[in-house]
Amino acid sequence: MQGIKISNLARVILIFVGITALVSVTAAGAQQRQVRDLLGRDLSVPATPRRVVALAPNITEIVYALGQAHRLVGATTYSDFPPAAALLPKVGSYVHLDLERIVALNPDLCLAIKDGNPITAVSRLESFNIPVYAVDPRNLDSVMDTIMRIGHLLQAEERADMLVSDMQARIQAVVERVGHANHRPKVFFQIGIAPIVSVGTNTFIHELIEMAGAHNLAAGNIAYPRFSKEQVLGLLPDVIIVTSMAREAAFERIRNDWYQWQDLPAVQHERVFVQDSNLFDRPSPRLVDALEILARLLHPELFEDS
Repeated sequence: MQGIKISNLARVILIFVGITALVSVTAAGAQQRQVRDLLGRDLSVPATPRRVVALAPNITEIVYALGQAHRLVGATTYSDFPPAAALLPKVGSYVHLDLERIVALNPDLCLAIKDGNPITAVSRLESFNIPVYAVDPRNLDSVMDTIMRIGHLLQAEERADMLVSDMQARIQAVVERVGHANHRPKVFFQIGIAPIVSVGTNTFIHELIEMAGAHNLAAGNIAYPRFSKEQVLGLLPDVIIVTSMAREAAFERIRNDWYQWQDLPAVQHERVFVQDSNLFDRPSPRLVDALEILARLLHPELFEDS
């Protein structure tokens, strides 16, 4: 993957170009610094944020991974990883934010996601003098960029650097291992049940599929294309992977539904898998966990010794 190796110099540039500017002191005596977020907006944020609200589950995960959970005073409804995140005060879903609740928590910084949080909600929060820093993680590279940016905002640069270095090493290990595969199975990746929805080329799940040594049968310009059951059967997938927010009994129902079609290569070789949607659907550090799981499912012969 292009740009997967980030040198120490590149990290320094990443942190300071477009992120850091002069530190100033407000009339109240609190240190502020000027930063530019991924919406291209210049804003003033606390040099030492103490009351942070994460406006999407993946941002909550990143803050925890950086060891900065003590700064969190609120998170969105489905912020449930790690388990301690479920105990945080909730501020609505990332699409339907409870602005009154956020304001009541008196945050000195909100961390938003460009593709999800409504810009109208961001503007309203800023009208209350609450700075909102937006990130835009769309693939593994930009997830690592997001980690570095949030790490810098929360004074956790060293931890961010360690986390990104670990992610890079694990990604490289997968890429090198699947490079020895003698075939690339055809994968149908199902993220929606009724209707059946898959993932197109411009998604991070597509990137995971390709990096794990397989072909994405839904590749194309539509980010989340819909399929009929007949269309999927006609694609003859070697592997079907279903990620669903449904749990337990629903998993078996989904799997059994596909196993009715005995002519499918995925069924003939018992390669219909149901996986935790949170691993694959959230652009967080756990995408590397998803990549490792996916590579093992697609190429078990290459991972027998691990």
